[in-house]
Amino acid sequence: MLKQKDPQIFKLIKGEEKRQKEVLEMIASENYASKEVLEALGSVLNNKYSEGYPRARYYQGNDIIDEVEILAEERAKKLFGVPYVNLQPYSGSPANAAVYLALLTPVKDKIMGLSLAFGGHLTHGAKVSFSGKHFNSVLYELGKDGKLDYDAIEKMAIKEKPKILVCGTTAYPRKLDFKKFAEIAEKVGAYLLADVSHITGLIIAGVHPSPFPYADIVTSTTHKTFRGPRGAMIMVTKKGIKKDPDLPSKIDKAVFPGLQGGPHDNQTAAIAVALKEASTLSFKKYGEQIVKNSKKLAEELKKYGFNMVSGGTDNHLILMDLTNKKVNGAVAALALEIAGIVLNKNAVPNDPMPPFFPSGLRLGTPAITTRGMKEKEMVKIAKWINDVIEICPKIDLPKTKEERAVVWKKTKTEIVKNKKLLKIAKEIKSLCQKFPIKH
Repeated sequence: MLKQKDPQIFKLIKGEEKRQKEVLEMIASENYASKEVLEALGSVLNNKYSEGYPRARYYQGNDIIDEVEILAEERAKKLFGVPYVNLQPYSGSPANAAVYLALLTPVKDKIMGLSLAFGGHLTHGAKVSFSGKHFNSVLYELGKDGKLDYDAIEKMAIKEKPKILVCGTTAYPRKLDFKKFAEIAEKVGAYLLADVSHITGLIIAGVHPSPFPYADIVTSTTHKTFRGPRGAMIMVTKKGIKKDPDLPSKIDKAVFPGLQGGPHDNQTAAIAVALKEASTLSFKKYGEQIVKNSKKLAEELKKYGFNMVSGGTDNHLILMDLTNKKVNGAVAALALEIAGIVLNKNAVPNDPMPPFFPSGLRLGTPAITTRGMKEKEMVKIAKWINDVIEICPKIDLPKTKEERAVVWKKTKTEIVKNKKLLKIAKEIKSLCQKFPIKH
């Protein structure tokens, strides 16, 4: 028993379990995996080494592991209607790295993705990431309305001629038009990579358009709205194989031995469980409720005068610009955490503030929807968010790092001890008790 063998770690795990139960987890990329997923993740499959692929391993003793991986692949192919899938990437970033390694020549070949500052991901070409350091990358931005400007993207693609055009986001509250992206990619002869890590569950539920008829390659994490373990999938579509019949073998070789050693077999099994769960009618209803909750929450927040980037949401997340509230995103995120609402500070388009002290907040509804919360609870949550923001200190952060550090330290001390925030935390804890986490 862990409690007897390592009481310190046991205590920390129990502490995190308690924290998750008592707060509203509203980070858009987080969710609660089922007890069955966690059971597979914590199984004896963790003990095995399985370098290679089913029926072609470098180690002995993989007959059962082969069956696990084959079953997981079959479930993914059926669910997404694809001819090829690789479930071995350890997470989303390595999955994207494998695609680039498979198709691009470092320095020479070009990636074109959404700028991190406008809601893209690090691995879509950001200069601080391997994707921007080791490959030639160009970044498109959102239009003035906070939405994707497909005409501007097309003009940039024609000028830059990328080998891979990436459509995918991490802080974009609107639907993606994969058909338009495909038309742009075809016009310049690029591979279209759809990174749908955030919206996979919504695509399965039919509340977000599917990339599979349009993209050549689709990558996704297996947690977030998909509600599985921390892992990833790389899928090649029928269109992708038609464009390049060798795509599957190129990607297989890029994952192993190109980037990784043996796969995490316990993770593969947990992904298989999540794929089975995602194939049910109840999962479809879950995905639908995520969007209903997100739209209701945005609607309620608007009533309190919150500024929604792009004017609202079509999916699971909301991006708010707090400039009109004269509250910094970092200050707001900390205050909300003390009050029992866990989300993240986030840059907004054309943000004048530095990344650690951005002007906005990103919040999402996947995890609270997993707990069973619906529109009625969104009304309460919106009020709590407004109450917290009204309590937040309105401070002007100095321009220098040294001065900011002093002000931030003082502000944090004040927020942590704020009695009004602690009172809200008790109210939220009471709500959370009515919606227990089922694992």
